[in-house]
Amino acid sequence: MGGVNEIGSNKAVSVATTPPISAPPSQFHSPSLSRSPLLASDDHIQPANKTPRISTPRFVTPLGSPIRRALQLTRLDPHDAWLPITESRNGNAYYAAFHTLCSGIGIQALVLPVAFTILGWTWGIIILTLAFIWQLYTLYLLVQLHESTETGMRYSRYMQLCSATFGEKLAKWLALFPIMYLSGGTCVALIIIGGQTCKMFFDVICGGTCTAQPPTIVEWFLIFTSAAVLLSQLPNLNSIAGVSLIGAITAFGYCTLIWVVSVIEGRTEGVSYNPVRGSTEVTRIFDVFNTFGIVSFAFRGHNLILEIQATMPSDEKHPSSVPMWKGVKIAYTLVAMCLFPLAIGGYWAYGQRIPENGGILTALFVFHGKDTSQFILGLTSLFVIINALSSFQIYGMPTFDDMESVYVKKKKKALPWWFRAILRAMFGYGCFFVAVAIPFLASLAGLVGGIALPVTLAYPCFMWLKVKKPKAFTPIWCLNWVLGLLGMALSGVLVAAGIYVIIDTGVEVSFFDPR
Repeated sequence: MGGVNEIGSNKAVSVATTPPISAPPSQFHSPSLSRSPLLASDDHIQPANKTPRISTPRFVTPLGSPIRRALQLTRLDPHDAWLPITESRNGNAYYAAFHTLCSGIGIQALVLPVAFTILGWTWGIIILTLAFIWQLYTLYLLVQLHESTETGMRYSRYMQLCSATFGEKLAKWLALFPIMYLSGGTCVALIIIGGQTCKMFFDVICGGTCTAQPPTIVEWFLIFTSAAVLLSQLPNLNSIAGVSLIGAITAFGYCTLIWVVSVIEGRTEGVSYNPVRGSTEVTRIFDVFNTFGIVSFAFRGHNLILEIQATMPSDEKHPSSVPMWKGVKIAYTLVAMCLFPLAIGGYWAYGQRIPENGGILTALFVFHGKDTSQFILGLTSLFVIINALSSFQIYGMPTFDDMESVYVKKKKKALPWWFRAILRAMFGYGCFFVAVAIPFLASLAGLVGGIALPVTLAYPCFMWLKVKKPKAFTPIWCLNWVLGLLGMALSGVLVAAGIYVIIDTGVEVSFFDPR
């Protein structure tokens, strides 16, 4: 690779020259590079008028050993230096926990009790537990696959790892649409939920006493989008760590408030825990599989893990996987403390009466809107709005990165601030247009969960097998093959079930008519 120094025990050191490329001076000596992060690059640069520094190992190791393979000099990739995901590499375990928690808990968790109305108590808890363990395992695989001591490469984006593993053409077929949806589609859903919750918050605050004409739902969408676009001007992923912290706190806050209030208020009148059964055997089977899609959709966020880890410095002595996994463990301990009580407590309080659209948040307002403190209802709504604004930033960051990479790769320089502002505003208001045009998008959670499921539960297993090459028929080899194939089969079944349920029960299609 051009520009990479090769170290030999008894050989001269050769350095290939590369064309000079301008780079931000602050990048050369920034704290984020204090431990020589391993960067995947096709183009490397180093400061002008400086002699390449050659590092010599203080010990001798057998040729081809992992330590020698890890001792590769790497320099800053200009593309990474100017893109929002990798522009700053001074992240740590706490930043990772903030980002992971903010992306791991969200509005998708509010519909988990809906799955219990089909599965019932026993199977609902079993499926939720198995899904949590499964996705946590694949999350661990992704953290370990982020960097390779064999090549010195860091895969800072999910699509990069897919392309390196499966080939660029196959990766586009397998992962491009799910990843695009998990980024852009989630931002659209956040605008829908955020706008609707803004309306609920306004109604709670006014309490029917306001004389002013309240904004329409489309205007609420626009207000929420404008706030999200303004916040999206923060330049890179590390710069929104504080935003993610606020989003994580509010997500934990509203999840806890919702299930605690629901349990304290007690079970609703006429509550029933008998699983909802379809009219035919085929309908019942597809209903069950559709709930699997709802559960899997609640555990999205894997498409952001490599990006979050990319914000950390790394070398052979201090791999980024250590602080990243520490942050993930902290985050998912809190995720479990939110999702399980929310699903179990919500189903206990409302049973079959839980609304399919909106889930437990809608149930709280419908059944306890009059006998619950207006302060609690208003605080819950405010937390949902703040969390949606915060989640918009982290889910939108991969799209910002893709858009800016086109300019950076072509011009070989950083994007001007005004151009960055225009691109991010275009993305935000583009999502607003889709939210107004397709306001029923949230009703497709089961179908979308099936489409996105391989990104979370299947692809990491196959990527581990391809990259790590464990010995055939060993326990880890068998486990990854079983989980990978099961995930792909489950995805196909869930997509079919989602389509069947939509056709059988119908979805209230209202293009350009949000309510």
